[in-house]
Amino acid sequence: MFRRLAVSKAMKLWACSTVSPFGGDEPQFRFPRRLAWLAAMLFTILPVLSIWAADLADTVSKVKASVVAVGTVQPARQPPAEFLATGFVIAQGQHVVTNAHVLPAMLDPQGKETLAIFIGHGQQVESRKAIKVAIDPIHDLALLKFEGSPLPPLRLGESRPLREGHAVAFTGFPLGVVLGLFPVTHAGIVSAISPIAIPAAVAAQLDGPTLKRLREEPYEVLQLDAIAYPGNSGSPLYEPYTGRVVGVVNKVFVQESKEAALERPSGISYAIPVRHVQALLKRAGVPSG
Repeated sequence: MFRRLAVSKAMKLWACSTVSPFGGDEPQFRFPRRLAWLAAMLFTILPVLSIWAADLADTVSKVKASVVAVGTVQPARQPPAEFLATGFVIAQGQHVVTNAHVLPAMLDPQGKETLAIFIGHGQQVESRKAIKVAIDPIHDLALLKFEGSPLPPLRLGESRPLREGHAVAFTGFPLGVVLGLFPVTHAGIVSAISPIAIPAAVAAQLDGPTLKRLREEPYEVLQLDAIAYPGNSGSPLYEPYTGRVVGVVNKVFVQESKEAALERPSGISYAIPVRHVQALLKRAGVPSG
């Protein structure tokens, strides 16, 4: 009782004070008016954030059906399945896009090792044999085709020109599938659109992969403010509102170029723009859907 009266009295005195907490003398009730303005802004922004969160939740539930794990299967190996990266279904529902660098250069034919995708949820996992259809080593993209019935494909291409500051999300398997297939979603923004390789001040600081990509035609990549892990390589980067794919998360290939001169590489995440996926599909003669 006494505490409530004390607080009420203090609030009245504060509201009537002519001293502004921002410094200087200002008219009475100036600070409460600012609080009212801030409250009005919050009431305006919070519904927008709630709508964005609701849209993302709806989008994630649809996108997860198209996200797969990529790896190999060898019957005599223990365990037979080996996880390599994330991938996502496109086109007519029987093709998967992932990063090229995650795929093994050679398989073990003696041990009947094959490429595979893994679908399902939790411990209920199904593997399907897959083959390489096309590889784009410059943009670190791989196109696979898998056996069995089609899966729901994702749509390619942004609904509007992608700019720095645009909201994005990606779904994949950041830490692998040791405990089962549990896709994880991260959300953030496109923090920068910049060249894949940045020349170092000293030529000696440039390694082989960076020099090779600098000799070739450089291209822009998407820098993200959300953290991706090695297992996220190949994850679809998409619009939270539409689910349209705008890029392919790349945790290793891009980072080794952009941060070759850093003694301690950062935790920054990158993605390859979706136009390079569309170009790969066109060269492979696969309709984008």
